[in-house]
Amino acid sequence: MKNQQFGNWQTTVAGFVAAIIVIISLNAFIIINPGQAAVISILGKARDGALLEGIHLKPPLISVIDVYDLTVQKFEVPAESSTKDLQNLTARFAINFRLDPVKVVEVRRKQGTLENIVSKIIAPQTQEAFKIAAAKRTVEEAITKRTELKEDFDNALSDRLEKYGIIVLDTSVVDLTFSPEFARAVEEKQIAEQRAQRAVYIAREAEQEAQAEVNRAKGKAEAQRLLAETLKAQGGQLVLQKEAIEAWKTGGAQMPKVLVMGGDSKSSVPFLFNMGNLENEP
Repeated sequence: MKNQQFGNWQTTVAGFVAAIIVIISLNAFIIINPGQAAVISILGKARDGALLEGIHLKPPLISVIDVYDLTVQKFEVPAESSTKDLQNLTARFAINFRLDPVKVVEVRRKQGTLENIVSKIIAPQTQEAFKIAAAKRTVEEAITKRTELKEDFDNALSDRLEKYGIIVLDTSVVDLTFSPEFARAVEEKQIAEQRAQRAVYIAREAEQEAQAEVNRAKGKAEAQRLLAETLKAQGGQLVLQKEAIEAWKTGGAQMPKVLVMGGDSKSSVPFLFNMGNLENEP
């Protein structure tokens, strides 16, 4: 009976030891997936050299593994600054970045988690980079030359974050706003420009109308000159008399029944016209 109890106790101990060995064995290695890097800390001290993708051995029970995502991260960060003409300018940037795998251990020692990286490093450095970019231009230039503003911001931010092991891949200006005072000034400027353009249009229209009047006056004067020359020429009197007859016909006035023409001293026989016949013509 005692031998049987002793055997059960040995079996229990052996099972317990085997379980411990299995647990220790499972904790003796770690698998790092693609797009990740890990920092191993042994007894609270980070070991140099990041663990990249693959399987790695580690001391069981006394080591801690911190895994970092090396894929592209995106965060939106607000920023505010004053322009060269002392106007307030606010913006929101979408920043795409990733951690430098070579500097992951340094990141673990100085910044810790990804949340700390964003709040303690990226956010304040974004603010400083925006101040550098905005101070180079007026608020109007910041709006009209938005691409140049972004380029200056990208260069300043990349230089500042590189030393922290953060690689900036791209930034986007999500929102760019200015003070209400400047908004009113822009609106008033646009209204003034529209009024100026309207005044120029009216002036050009008046100039064109004046030129048209001059052209009409010149045409009328030329017509009168030609008519005068026609009347001075031989037979001109007949042309004038014909014009008078046409005017009577089209003007609706009552025409005389008989018209005597050519009664001057140079004409021996006057011309007699029966105007009634002209009225009956279609």
